Amino acid sequence: MKERDAYQVVIVGGGGAAGITVASRLCRENNPPDIAIIEPSEKHYYQPLWTLVGAGVFPREISERETKDFIPGNVAWIKDTVVQLDPEKNNLITESGKVIGYDYLIVAAGIQLDWNKIPGLNESIGKTGVCSNYSYQTVDSTWENIRNFRGGNAIFTQPDTPIKCGGAPQKICYLAEHYFRKSGVREKSGITFALPQGVIFAVKKYADALVDVAKKKGIEVKYQHNLAGLRPDRKEAIFRKVDTGEEVVMKYDMIHVTPPMSAPDFLKKSPIADANGWVDVNKDTLQHNRYENIFGIGDCSSLPTSKTAAAIRKQAPALVRNLLSKISGKPLNDSYDGYTACPIVTGYGSLILAEFDYDKNPKETFPFDQAQERYSMYFLKAYVLPRMYWHGMLRGRA
Repeated sequence: MKERDAYQVVIVGGGGAAGITVASRLCRENNPPDIAIIEPSEKHYYQPLWTLVGAGVFPREISERETKDFIPGNVAWIKDTVVQLDPEKNNLITESGKVIGYDYLIVAAGIQLDWNKIPGLNESIGKTGVCSNYSYQTVDSTWENIRNFRGGNAIFTQPDTPIKCGGAPQKICYLAEHYFRKSGVREKSGITFALPQGVIFAVKKYADALVDVAKKKGIEVKYQHNLAGLRPDRKEAIFRKVDTGEEVVMKYDMIHVTPPMSAPDFLKKSPIADANGWVDVNKDTLQHNRYENIFGIGDCSSLPTSKTAAAIRKQAPALVRNLLSKISGKPLNDSYDGYTACPIVTGYGSLILAEFDYDKNPKETFPFDQAQERYSMYFLKAYVLPRMYWHGMLRGRA
């Protein structure tokens, strides 16, 4: 007989920003619901800092905290992994075989890194010049490659899937170029940023600025190039041209790979997924399009916006208010406009702060042109936003 527990609200995922932020906001209500979070990880990471860890600005350890320190005390923490959802029965099954029932379900399961979709990547990551900022285990390999680079070809890639922070793959490219100049190897280095998209960024205002940044730095931007495989023994990267299907082979001395990403496997095969595997939610209310007692938030959702912590910061209040309205039998009147932000580091001490909505219209916070590189915005990313995350957002206060 499988053990069965039941809660008024079950949150799937507490390893990223969304789940704990929503739980903390719900717990700040006068009469908070009975809540459980299902999350196996003992550690919680502030992942936006990994760009600067990979560039040697910070040690990776400062991005890590204990999960237990951020789950609200009156929330049940189930240290387990969800393997199956049954929305018809309002329950789910965990890896340990536990059946957990819910009145309301919030899915905040994050995004999955598909390292194995690039042949040659799994066995070479962290070795033979191959590195990536995209996990705590691999991020130090980026700085090792950058600081030990003595010239040659440095390649930085972006995949053809949705990813965490659409601007992140080019940030480390700009930082590496800056470091190569400081270390005296820039003149004997070729730097390539290869991406499958036809534009460097989705919002024209910031794309125009970033094209200028890449040109100024002498970085060759190869559009319509999707990384299809690595030959680490030969130090060759195989790209597939998106527009023609042509295979292009590039030699590298170092390569920073942003892996393809997708919805977690248990979501892909669940009844709550859309055709692409994401939680199928209304883009305004965050309520599921078919199951009214289910909500989705963050990277695992079908929301057509960039997958960033800044987006979750705006999604969470809307979701909480709509969930409470649903519990009270009231209409869901709160709306999320697709706001997201991507602080694009362009060098040590410079940053373009891209902020925009669903329609790709700039939605800027500050009274100046944020498409210009500024130290103040770099300072914001490096020193202010991490504190806001740990002490404000995850506490339900910001």
